[in-house]
Amino acid sequence: MSAPDGFEDDLLHAMTRTGEGFGPNGPAGLAAGGLARGRRRWRRRSAAAAVGGAAALALVGTGAVYLTDGSPAASRPAPAASGTPDGGSAGSASPSAATSATPSASPSPSASASAARAVIGADEVLAAFRALLPPGEVTEAQASGTDAGTRPDNPGVPGASLVLDDGKGKAAVTISFSRLGTDGPAPAENDCPDKKYVSFDACTSTVLPDGGRITVLQGYEYPDRRVATKWWSAKLTGKDGRRIELSEWNAPAEKGKPVSRPTPPLTADQLRAVVTDTAWDRVVTALPEPQVPSSPPRPAAKEYTREEILAITAGLLPAGLEQTETGGQPGFADFVVNDGKGKSLVQLNVQDWSKDPSGGGIFGGAETLPDGTRVVVRKQPGKLVMWTVDTLRPNGLRVVVSAFNGGSQAAAGTRSAPALTIEQLRAIALAPDWKPKK
Repeated sequence: MSAPDGFEDDLLHAMTRTGEGFGPNGPAGLAAGGLARGRRRWRRRSAAAAVGGAAALALVGTGAVYLTDGSPAASRPAPAASGTPDGGSAGSASPSAATSATPSASPSPSASASAARAVIGADEVLAAFRALLPPGEVTEAQASGTDAGTRPDNPGVPGASLVLDDGKGKAAVTISFSRLGTDGPAPAENDCPDKKYVSFDACTSTVLPDGGRITVLQGYEYPDRRVATKWWSAKLTGKDGRRIELSEWNAPAEKGKPVSRPTPPLTADQLRAVVTDTAWDRVVTALPEPQVPSSPPRPAAKEYTREEILAITAGLLPAGLEQTETGGQPGFADFVVNDGKGKSLVQLNVQDWSKDPSGGGIFGGAETLPDGTRVVVRKQPGKLVMWTVDTLRPNGLRVVVSAFNGGSQAAAGTRSAPALTIEQLRAIALAPDWKPKK
């Protein structure tokens, strides 16, 4: 997406790795995890950085923080500029060239995985990319071949980028390639993002006959739409491990330049056609196999599932409030309530912090209850108001509950205050129903 993200170098319009409660960045930091979760699936760089320790993955902007033991920080792919700048018209393809392929099945590599892998050069990647785009003037073209990342002078990822003017205005277009292990992340990670965190106009996610997935998103460069830059993308994750990500904008650059046309040049069907074209079989086959970790990953900490968090919280809500638009992942859940005055987003983190009983400095000056539980209350003002009750129990269980004055973090609030009061948030966070997972 993010692309993160985020979680973003994506994710997005400037990213930070620590939020309030996980560092000195102020109360807005506790607000980015939801947005990060939605957008990191989209703005993921092929070479993701890891966030270690009991850190928060946080995006700049309003949103919540997802507390975690460590997870990739991701962004949209950005190919290295090791190819050849180019200009002139875009190849010999007809205007419909990019719609000739049909994403009815994931393409198969043209050679077996065991075959010797020839390097696909930057010029070949760029030529194939240009041939699949509509005709027009191409400038600022650059590319990296499949040896990207294997040489000090070419540290990027395989891919290409250019500015295309098809007669309707200049538009930045990029593509990147990576290869996952066949036992890597499930193609379902390509699911459309949650609209509570990512603003978009349209998104479709299709499972291919071989079990791969292709998702096309028509959204915006900035979730708050503070500029009119549109970001449209397609991501293909194949069962053979291929990941192909294509992005385009209605401006000559992802950021920093005014829009030059109403929409990006490629339609949703054309985006699908480009990422599923068999021209990329050679590129994917030439990519090195993903490296296997030298040591097995640490066993995941026992966490509350999204369903468990939602079930407990449902019984703790004030009378008359019901959970809608539910979402989440292990250790985190969110939902929307409406008290008749408009939607209000609610988020919960439930995590084991027994390995850091000090709370990482977050609870300095906190209220301490008779049983030793520490409580911090935060009120973040602004167009999107966020109220948070953050608690850490002597047994190490940390429960954080936040509520917003709107049903989405991707837009300004729609009511004067959250639907839940600080007292009600406090009652949920301190409820005896929350117990460490055994």
